Amino acid sequence: MGRIVLEGLEFYGRHGARPEENRLGARFVVDVEMEVAFEGRGDRLEATVDYAAVYAQVAAAVGGRRFYLIEALAEHIAEVLLEEFANLEAVRIRVHKPHAPIPGVFRDVYAEVERRRG
Repeated sequence: MGRIVLEGLEFYGRHGARPEENRLGARFVVDVEMEVAFEGRGDRLEATVDYAAVYAQVAAAVGGRRFYLIEALAEHIAEVLLEEFANLEAVRIRVHKPHAPIPGVFRDVYAEVERRRG
């Protein structure tokens, strides 16, 4: 089993539980870790997962419908990727919200989900 990682994908979205988050929107950062069987697959794009297509799916998910919770957005992205890419065995998604409305100093907030096929 091998791993393909897309790290630090940045998007603008309107996710959050507060009305101002919907009105103003914010930057979201997504990390995608994918497990794919590399062994004996050769050197063809069809034998793996096209990470440009993964990027497009993540962009559509973040820019699509609004989620109140980044946990729900992470779960949605994981479900979409497992549905769209048959060669994907497992996926771990992290959705970072670096400018979450928290009254204090912090570096980052993120939610992480991991899903396996079957």
